[in-house]
Amino acid sequence: MQAKVKILKTNKALDGASWRLLWAAVLGSLFLTMHSVAAQARPDSLAPLVEQISPSVVNITTSTTVERPAGPRGVVPEGSPFEDFFREFQDRNGDNGATPRPRRSSALGSGFVISEDGYIVTNNHVIAEADEIEIEFFPGDGQPKELLPATVVGTDPNTDIALLKVDAPSPLKFVKFGDSDVSRVGDWVVAMGNPLGQGFSVSAGIVSARNRALSGSYDDYIQTDAAINRGNSGGPLFNMNGDVVGVNTAILSPNGGSIGIGFSMASNVVTKVVAQLKEYGETRRGWLGVRIQDVTDDLAEAMGLDSPKGALITDVPDGPAKDGGLLARDVILSFDGYEVEDTRDLVRRVGGTDVGKTVRVVVFRDGKTETLLVTLTRREDAIAADQPEGSSESTVPDVKEKEFLGLTIGIVTDSLRDEMNLTDDAKGLVILSVDETSAAWEKGLRPGDVITEAGQNEVVSIEDLDAQIDAAKEAGRKSLFIMVRRAGEPRFVALNLSE
Repeated sequence: MQAKVKILKTNKALDGASWRLLWAAVLGSLFLTMHSVAAQARPDSLAPLVEQISPSVVNITTSTTVERPAGPRGVVPEGSPFEDFFREFQDRNGDNGATPRPRRSSALGSGFVISEDGYIVTNNHVIAEADEIEIEFFPGDGQPKELLPATVVGTDPNTDIALLKVDAPSPLKFVKFGDSDVSRVGDWVVAMGNPLGQGFSVSAGIVSARNRALSGSYDDYIQTDAAINRGNSGGPLFNMNGDVVGVNTAILSPNGGSIGIGFSMASNVVTKVVAQLKEYGETRRGWLGVRIQDVTDDLAEAMGLDSPKGALITDVPDGPAKDGGLLARDVILSFDGYEVEDTRDLVRRVGGTDVGKTVRVVVFRDGKTETLLVTLTRREDAIAADQPEGSSESTVPDVKEKEFLGLTIGIVTDSLRDEMNLTDDAKGLVILSVDETSAAWEKGLRPGDVITEAGQNEVVSIEDLDAQIDAAKEAGRKSLFIMVRRAGEPRFVALNLSE
């Protein structure tokens, strides 16, 4: 290439044909180079990779006993003219209506071996409520299929992960987890499993998206267009190094078949769950003990934040957060050294932190940041306790009403508690009506909601609210920051004072 460039500089007598030939050679060289790079990015065949990792992928068959109702009940309404017909049909098939016989129901799924001593990962929904679980290992070199019974070590419905164990006569071939955080959109991936009960099957595609959420608090799904169908559940999603970067869990489909939108739980979530299931037989997630909501643009402006970020604390019941000094209206900006993007980000980081660990929590409070130390407890213990909030009594001022930014509000009284179906401990200003054309309606405020705070101060009277409105206007704020409670659950809303 350098020699050709030198000729271009020194030989000025080249005619047009020579120039064209020379450029054709240059372009041909570039094409070969690009083709070589593409070949390195994607191998000509996935067969070597499949041969390497397939012995660790397994079929899972489950059996469940299902009780059947006596007689035709449940098939036709009682007293229906068809009742005798269905009873006769069941009698012919062995059901006399007196002693219904249970039937066996089977289901299929996939999984993969993660250790030579027989630990297997799959989806929780594959083995949920199963009486028997049987693992089928893929045969190799003409060997017969090998079937082994499995026991459940532990499950986590929140991430739909289950850990099984088999006792194998010899060490099993296994695969390792990779780092899902380094997976990029566009990276090649391979899905393996048992789709629709057809046995061992391989499909290839790319990472279509990262950090997808479906319905759970701890969701971190990799979206892929590699074909995933029923029966692929619990199977592995591999990168080109043969490392597991996801566990195939769900598909988005209008007809039940693959349309190229599949979801695999990211390996960096799965590894933490599997480690806890293996050690404890259950999950042990960190618990901060706060109720939170996302910070919107108008909430950020009302609180004096530069941008909508972090997680806004709406309530702090008894627990680690309260012991650590966190308060309602604090915005959590950083947790354990990581910046907090939103509520989902905070929930995932807290859940992935070890129980008993003391973490630094940076909050935005009254226009400045503060750093607090909080020792996390266990989420599962807190949910099991489910302690109700305490009630309190207070004197209630004389009843008044006020028209306020599309709201009609009044002081909470005993009569209003009954009329608006409020809790016994409700206090503050109850919303009596909402103009459906107002911004308050668009922000979700409804009759029966109770305003308990305004401008980060408690309000129990119309005068309290007026004082906070005046203070916000004097401070040059465009919005008033209020807390409302619905059925006891708190939520912050910013109302535009210029409306």
